[in-house]
Amino acid sequence: MPDALLLTAPAAAPLAVAAGYAALGWRRTTAWAGLLSPAAILACATALAARVPTRGPATAYDGLLRADALTVWILLGIGAVGALACAASPAYLAAERTDPVSARRYGVLVHLFLAAMALATLTVNLGVLWVAIEATTIVTAFLVGHHRTRAGVEAAWKYVVICSVGIALAFLGTVLVYYAARHAGIPESRALDWPTLAAHADRLDHPTLRLGTALAVLGFGAKAGLVPLHAWLPDAHSQAPAPVSALMSGVLLAVAFTAVLRHKVIADAALGTGFARVLLVAVALVTLALAAALLLAQRDYKRMLAYSSMEHMGLIALAAAIGTRLATAALLLHMAGHGLAKGVAFCSSGHLLHLAGTTRIGRVRGLLGRAPALGAAFGLALLALLALPPFSLFASELGIARAGFNAGLGWVVAVALVLVLIAFAAIAGRGARMLLGAGPVPDAAPARSGVSVWLPLAAGLAVCAALGITVAPLGDLLDAAAAIGGH
Repeated sequence: MPDALLLTAPAAAPLAVAAGYAALGWRRTTAWAGLLSPAAILACATALAARVPTRGPATAYDGLLRADALTVWILLGIGAVGALACAASPAYLAAERTDPVSARRYGVLVHLFLAAMALATLTVNLGVLWVAIEATTIVTAFLVGHHRTRAGVEAAWKYVVICSVGIALAFLGTVLVYYAARHAGIPESRALDWPTLAAHADRLDHPTLRLGTALAVLGFGAKAGLVPLHAWLPDAHSQAPAPVSALMSGVLLAVAFTAVLRHKVIADAALGTGFARVLLVAVALVTLALAAALLLAQRDYKRMLAYSSMEHMGLIALAAAIGTRLATAALLLHMAGHGLAKGVAFCSSGHLLHLAGTTRIGRVRGLLGRAPALGAAFGLALLALLALPPFSLFASELGIARAGFNAGLGWVVAVALVLVLIAFAAIAGRGARMLLGAGPVPDAAPARSGVSVWLPLAAGLAVCAALGITVAPLGDLLDAAAAIGGH
C-alpha cells in the first residue's frame, strides 16, 4: 500500500466520518459507523508496524507526514482506545437519551478529535504539531460542555483558559526553537522539521534552546496533565461524556506528552541529558505528590479517575527523565496500558452513573452484587490502574523502577514509589467500598448489562492483560520506538 495513503488515511477517515455525521445525523443506523475511524487508524498503524521497524520511517508530501516507530506506537494507541470509546458511545448516548441535535454534534466532534490527534502524531513539523494539539483543545472544549450543565460549562471554560495558557507557552517554545534553527543556518523549510533539528542539534544556540525546551515542556505538559497547569484535568474529565473522558485520558494525554518527547530528543542531542532530566524529574515528582494527596481526599469516582491520570502521567514523565532505552520502552508500554485501562474505567463510570444516578463514592455500594458485569469491568480496570498483574502497567512500572536504579536515580525512584503506594491505597480503599458489600436494596435483582455495554470493556481489558503477558507481536516496534526516545 502506498506510504501516502497509509499516512493520510488516519486523519482523513475520521474527517470523512465527521462529515457523514454532519450530513446524516446520529441515528440507530449510523451510530456504529463511528467505528470506521478507529478501524482505519488501526489498519494503517498495523500495516506501518509491519514495515517501519525493518525498512525505516515512511514519509509523504515532501516529508511533512512521517511515521517512525514512535509514531506508529502512538497511532496504535489512538486506534485501540478510539475503538473502545466509539464502541461504547451508542449505548452511552442511548442511556442518556441524548436529543438528535446533541448526538449529531457529539458524532462530529469526536471524529474531529480523532483526526486532530492522528495529525499531531503523524506530522514531522513542530509548528503543525502545535496547531494540531491546539485543534484538540477547540474540539474537546465543546465536548466537555456537552451536557450544558452549569458545572459542565464552567469546566469547559476552565479547560479553554488553562490550556490556552499552556499552548501559548508551547508556541513561544516552538518559536524559540525555530529562531535557534534559523540562527544555525538551517533552511526555513526545515527549521521546524524535528529529525533535521535533531541531526543538527550541535549547531543550535544553547541558551535559546534551553528556554525553548522549558517552555515546550510546560506548555505541552499542560495538555498532558502535568503540574503546574494541570487544574483543568479533573473538572474536564469529570464533566465530559464518559467515552470522551476515555479518549482524553487514554490518548490525548499521551499525544501531548509525545510532543514533549520530540522536544526532549532535540534538547538531549544539543545540551546533553542533564537539562531535560532535571526539569522532568521536578515536574514528575510534584505531579505525583499532588495526585497522591488529592486522591486521599477524593469523594467523586470520576474525579478519582482523573487524578489517577495525573499519577500515571507523573510516572511517564519520570521515565522520560531517566531517558534510557529501557525507561523509554517502559514509558511507551505504560502509555498503552494506561490508555486501555483508563478507557475501560471511564466508560464503566459512565454506565455506573446511569445506574446509580450519582458520582459520589459514598453513595455507591455493592456494585459487584448489583450489576456483576459492570462491577467486574470497573473493578478489573481499577486493578489494572493499580498496576497489578497480569495487566501491562505492572510490567511497565517495574521497568521504570529498574531503569531508574540502573541510571543512578535510586532516590528519585524511591520517592516516586512511596507516592505511588499512597495513591494505590487511596484508590484501592475507595474502589473496595464501591464494589463490595450489600447494595442499597439488598433483595433487588442484579442489573444485567447488554452486549454493547460489556463487550468493549472486556475487549479493552483483554488487550491490556495480553500486553502485560507478552509484547511479542509488537516487540520489534517497541524496541525501535524506544531507540528514538532513549539513549
